[in-house]
Amino acid sequence: MLAVLTLTACGQSSGGQPGPGTRLSGETTVFAAASLTKAFTELGKQFEAEHPGTTVTFSFGASTGLAQQVLAGAPADVFASAGKKNMDLVVASGSISDAKPFASNVGQIAVAPSAARKVTSLADFSKPGVKVALCQPDVPCGVVAQEVLRKAAVRTKPVTLGLDVKSTLANVVSGEVDAAIVYVTDVLASGNKVVGITIPAAVNSSTPYLIGTISASDNPLLAKAFADSVLAPAGQEQLRRAGFSSP
Repeated sequence: MLAVLTLTACGQSSGGQPGPGTRLSGETTVFAAASLTKAFTELGKQFEAEHPGTTVTFSFGASTGLAQQVLAGAPADVFASAGKKNMDLVVASGSISDAKPFASNVGQIAVAPSAARKVTSLADFSKPGVKVALCQPDVPCGVVAQEVLRKAAVRTKPVTLGLDVKSTLANVVSGEVDAAIVYVTDVLASGNKVVGITIPAAVNSSTPYLIGTISASDNPLLAKAFADSVLAPAGQEQLRRAGFSSP
């Protein structure tokens, strides 16, 4: 027993954090904002390659819904939220004790290629016959869209309200709508499936992203190691390549 305790102590630093000799193993489940899908999927692959024997499982969706799942006790180890409000709710409940900002994102117009001549700016959102999709107003991408439209003094009646940024963008990719306000990262990840139009900085809006480990995690060392990898220089570089800005 003494030998086992000695080996365990050597594998951890003070405060229960992974020490330099720790060999991580097992699975960690990460709840993350839908806009992080591409970047976090790549980060997960990198993490697993650096730590053989580990598995990172993701559940992507609207941060508002994910926060509610965490509060309801859903089995998760890490929460990466778009929007401070959602993370604040989780922290206030005691489910996460230390949330850290790791990125930010700004709005951008996504236009269906078939509507490229019809929509060239925010002003076109108010024109008759232009079909617009927005995120639901209570989710982070919806908050950004409403703020952009308010600042630009543009009125529009969306034909659909997406549950998250991915479902909103999907309406543009499919051609069901002409345009949507999403994030710059989503337009970048879509390649030539949509046309991106920059929103002037004076009327644009941004969303902060925060990450934290869930107190009830079954594998807190692995959860913290993944969260730390997002905050580390390599993780930050991956996020920049995906179009995210610094926190």
